[in-house]
Amino acid sequence: MAEQSSEPTQSNASGDFLAGDSLLAELMQMVSAFWASRERNKLLMLAAALVAVVGATAYEQIQLNAWNRPFYNALTNKDMAAFLGQLGVFAELAGILLVLNVAQMWLNQTYKVVLRQGLVHDLLNEWLVPLRAFRLSYVREIGANPDQRLHADAQHLTELTTDLGIGLLQSTLLLASFIGVLWVHSRGIVLSFAGHSFRPPGYMVWCALFYAGTASFFSWRVGRPLIALNAEHYARESELRFSLVHVNEEIESIAIYGGEADEKKYINRIFETVIEISRRIVGAVTRLTWITAGYGWFTIVAPILVAAPGYFFGKMSFGELMLIVGAFNQVQQSLRWFVDNFSSIADWRATLLRVASFRRAMQATDKLGHTANRIALEETGGQSIHFDDLKIAAPTGSITLSEAHLDLNPGERVLIVGERGVGKTLLFRAIVGLWPWGSGRITHPARRSMMFMSARAYIPPGTLRTAVTYPHSAGIFKDADITEALTGVGLERLLPMLDQVDRWDRRLNDDEKQCLVFVRVILQKPRWVVLDGAFDVLDPLSRKRIEMIFKGPLADVGLINISRNGTYNPFYTRTLHVVRDCLKTH
Repeated sequence: MAEQSSEPTQSNASGDFLAGDSLLAELMQMVSAFWASRERNKLLMLAAALVAVVGATAYEQIQLNAWNRPFYNALTNKDMAAFLGQLGVFAELAGILLVLNVAQMWLNQTYKVVLRQGLVHDLLNEWLVPLRAFRLSYVREIGANPDQRLHADAQHLTELTTDLGIGLLQSTLLLASFIGVLWVHSRGIVLSFAGHSFRPPGYMVWCALFYAGTASFFSWRVGRPLIALNAEHYARESELRFSLVHVNEEIESIAIYGGEADEKKYINRIFETVIEISRRIVGAVTRLTWITAGYGWFTIVAPILVAAPGYFFGKMSFGELMLIVGAFNQVQQSLRWFVDNFSSIADWRATLLRVASFRRAMQATDKLGHTANRIALEETGGQSIHFDDLKIAAPTGSITLSEAHLDLNPGERVLIVGERGVGKTLLFRAIVGLWPWGSGRITHPARRSMMFMSARAYIPPGTLRTAVTYPHSAGIFKDADITEALTGVGLERLLPMLDQVDRWDRRLNDDEKQCLVFVRVILQKPRWVVLDGAFDVLDPLSRKRIEMIFKGPLADVGLINISRNGTYNPFYTRTLHVVRDCLKTH
C-alpha cells in the first residue's frame, strides 16, 4: 500500500544536493565537466597560447628593463647619437610588447566566449534530459530559477575565471621579475635647474591630464562602435534569458510532449546569435586595444620625454628616476593584485558555488525519491493500457481509482472524474511518468504512440506551422493535411499565417491554443490521447467539433479524459472515479 511518507519531501532533496559544497569539490566537478566538453581542445590551445603570450610579455619587460642601462648611460654622458640609437631599440621592444598585448587581449576575450560556450552547452545538456527539468522544479530554491544559473551565472563565472586567472599569472610573473630591481634602485627623485632644486607645481599633473585627455579622445573615437554592439549584445542576452525562462515556465507541457530535444535546438539557435555578437565585440575590443595598449606602453617613455629638459639642463640622475618609476609601478601593481581583486574573488567563489551546486542538483535529481515506494511504469508492445492496484502518493495521503484492475482498449473514450482537490492531476502525471511515487503498476504502449495534453496548452516560440506540428519537424506534414486539420477544429482563419513568426502563446486565446493542440493529435494520429482537463477549457462549440473528430476520423484512437467536470456525457464509453485511499499500511 502507498503511504503518505512515501512522497519525497523537497527540503530533504534540496539538502542532499547542497551538502559538501567545498571549494575543492566544486572545482573538481567543474574540471570534470570541462574535460568532457567538446570545447576542451580549443580551450586548452587558448590557455597554452595565453601562458606563452604572458610569459613572452614578462620576458620582453625584463629586456626593456635591461635596456634602461645603456639608454640612461647615454643620457648621463649626453651622447646624442647613443641616445637616438637606444630610442630605436626601445621602439622595437615597445612594438613587440604592443603586439603581445593586443594578442593577449584577443586571447582573453576569445577564451571567455569559448569557455562560456562550453559551460552553457554542458548545463543545457544536463538540464533538458527528458523529465529531469520538471523534477528539478521540486528541489526548492536551487530549482526555482534555472534560467538564472544557465544565463547570468554561467556568463559571470566564465568572465571572472578568465580575468582572475590571467591577472594572477601576469602579476606573479611581473612580481618575480621586478621586485629585485625595486629593492636595489629605489631612491628619491629631485629635479634640478640652473643650480637650484625644485619641484614645478603641477607640471607633471598637467602633462598627465593632457596625456590622459588625448588618450581618452582617441579611445572614444575608436571604441564608439562598442556602444551599439553592447546594446545589441544585451538585447540578444535578454532574448536568450527569455527563451530559458519560457522553457522553465512551460516545462510540464514540454515534458508531457517529450519535446526536450526540440527546445534544446531552439535555445541553441538563439545562443548562437549571442555567440556571434560576442565575436563581433571581440573584434571591436581588439581594435580598441591597439589604441589603449599603445598609449599604455608609450607611457613608459612619455615621462622621460616630458622630464628630459630637467635632465639635460640640470644635475638630477634621470636614469635612477626612470628605473624606480618603472620598477615601482610594476611591483606595486603586482602586490596589489589580491587586494584589488578581493571582491572579485569573493564574487567568483559565490558564482562557482551557484553553478556547481546547480549542476550537481541536476544530476542528482534523477535519483529523487528512490528510497520511497514507486509506481511500476512499463511500456509494452501491445495497444492497451492496464492499471493494477494503483496507489498514488499525494501530499494529503494517497489516491486510487474506483476499480483496482483496469484494461482499456484503443477506441474507448474514458472519462475519469473526482471531487475537487482529490489529486486528479497527480494521476495524469503518474501516467506520463512525471510522478513516480506510490505503488502498483501502469502498463501502456510505447510512449511515441501516445499523446498527453494538460489544461494549459503549450505553444512553442517560432512560426505557427512549428506550433502546429510540435514536437516534430514541420516538413514531415503536407500542407493539405495541415489545412484539413485546422479547418476541422475551426481555426481556418490561421491558414494565411502559418509561416509567420509571432508570440502565438499570447496572440491566441485559451480556446484557440487548445484547439491548436488537438490539430497535433489529428496530424500525428497516436494510439492513445490522455487529457488533464483539456476539454474543460474549450467552449461548447469547439468541444462539439473535437468530439465529432474522435467519433469520426479518430474513432480508433483511445481517449482518457481526466476531467474537473463530472456531468454525464454520452460521448464517453466509460466513466471512472479518482477516490482517496482510506486503507493504510501500519
